[in-house]
Amino acid sequence: MPPDPPVSPPEGPPSGKDGGRSEEPAGPDTAPAETHADPTGAQAGPTEPSPGSKKRRQLFHVTLPGGWGALIFACLSLTPSLLPRGGILQGLICGITAAIGYGLGVVAAYVWRAFADREPRRPARRSWWILLIAAIVLFGVSFGLGQYWQHEIRRLMGVTEYNIGTAVACPFVAALVFCLLLLTGRGIRGMYRWAARLLGRWIGQRAATAVGWLLVAALVWSAFTGILLNGIVNAANEAFSLRDTQTPAGTHQPTTALRSGGPGSLVPWDSLGRQGRAFIGSGPSAEDIGGFTHRTAQEPIRAYAGLATSDDTETRATRAVADLERAGGFSRANLLVVTTTGSGWVDPAAVDTFEYLGNGDSATVAIQYSYLPSWLSYLVDQSKAREAGRELFDAVYDTWSKIPHDQRPRLFVAGESLGSFGGETAFSGEYDLRNRTAGTLFAGPPNFNTLFREFSDDRDAGSPEIEPVYKEGRTVRFAAEPAAGMPPADRPWDGTRVLYLMHPSDPIVWWSPHLALTEPDWIGETPGGDVLEEMMWVPFVTFWQVTADLPFSTDVPDGHGHTYKAGYVDGWNAVMRPSGFTAEDLNRLKDIVWPQR
Repeated sequence: MPPDPPVSPPEGPPSGKDGGRSEEPAGPDTAPAETHADPTGAQAGPTEPSPGSKKRRQLFHVTLPGGWGALIFACLSLTPSLLPRGGILQGLICGITAAIGYGLGVVAAYVWRAFADREPRRPARRSWWILLIAAIVLFGVSFGLGQYWQHEIRRLMGVTEYNIGTAVACPFVAALVFCLLLLTGRGIRGMYRWAARLLGRWIGQRAATAVGWLLVAALVWSAFTGILLNGIVNAANEAFSLRDTQTPAGTHQPTTALRSGGPGSLVPWDSLGRQGRAFIGSGPSAEDIGGFTHRTAQEPIRAYAGLATSDDTETRATRAVADLERAGGFSRANLLVVTTTGSGWVDPAAVDTFEYLGNGDSATVAIQYSYLPSWLSYLVDQSKAREAGRELFDAVYDTWSKIPHDQRPRLFVAGESLGSFGGETAFSGEYDLRNRTAGTLFAGPPNFNTLFREFSDDRDAGSPEIEPVYKEGRTVRFAAEPAAGMPPADRPWDGTRVLYLMHPSDPIVWWSPHLALTEPDWIGETPGGDVLEEMMWVPFVTFWQVTADLPFSTDVPDGHGHTYKAGYVDGWNAVMRPSGFTAEDLNRLKDIVWPQR
């Protein structure tokens, strides 16, 4: 039989699945063709827009699902976090989370279309009006609630500052940040498409698409980590290294041989660095301590080595310990090894309290390992903190362990923030801390601290993450308010005492990359005294909220955030167990070490 003749398609517009007119794809990648009506009333064919007009339309076009995602996440970003936020910072968080919400909305729509097996449809005009009205209403209500929650957080912490101008600027900052991130994302997408087209000349389209994505992802990652991040860190390191050569106002080179940089010291004064000179040139005198204890007191010993003392951490630690030994530090009753924060800073409240409660019969040693401030060191200098903490304690312990048992000083360890991270690295666990020290006080431990995470994750059943109980508190305990006690109050705390001070509102303690996708236990628990009950976990949103809290964690009154001052008095009193001090004495000491409280 002869073959059937070919069947010609019917004339007229093409048909979609439902037999009707096919739908124009709409989205950030497509722009609908413009049609113009003929003067006679007939519909003219589509006219192709100019290339420049089409590119601009694609660049600034938004999708309806992306718009809903951006709106929802922008509203959620106004929920309370750990610390009070100004309008500019809130706008930044809002813009970032809105951009994330936009991307998630686009992805969700793409997945839905894949399951429905259809192309994108052009939204009806009323859908855009609904989104616009919802945005005005929902964002307005959320913004008002956000201002109320910020007022409540400030009330809990005793913060009185409020700038109405920055609060009004919040939505505008959010819109600007959102647009910049959206344009950045589309610029990256444009790079991918260009790479895929170029590769498509030599390899298959599927391979070109996959390889194009890999190339652009690698380029963006290397640019961020290698150029942008390293550039910021190097610039900050250069700036703060110049600042490190300065001496704080009112600080002078010591005239006593009991301090590094003084007469006979093995560490030159000029090599101590800014924070080292501040540490060595301050602190209570024997007269100050005697005036508090009403006893004859000794002049405390302080030893320190800055980055300029030696380029090698081990040598720097050895020099500091040698200077400590020269000054007679190993013949005192109490010896404290402090791991500093990034810039070499030692919290005066921590060491001053140690010296007051020890009646001046004490010695303290520390070294610097970075020029960067604490929050930046927290992100990029973790390995240096680990090395400094281990090398310093090992150098001290090497000399200390060779002294006869009845002649050794009590050996204590302390560190705040990244200093606690470095201080932990010298020990393998609870037994090591108990066997090699007389006591430990760590304040504001970062969430990634190895031992802190071990003690917290393995806490006794029923104890909360904000104040965990580990092994019935036999060695390690945690306290948000040490004046109120260190749970469990009904269990003995004999031998070496290890105490962690951690405020419920301290973002350093709670920040973790896992916040982006995993709800931590502390958010679902009964909140601490300075955290609002309305705080909740939202994927991605909570991560950026707590991240934004990090640089401002010390800009709150004592007892909140990452500000640990008066708490050192009750903390050291529990760890050192000095005799003869009443509750009234401890309150007086709080006024001495932190008069601003």
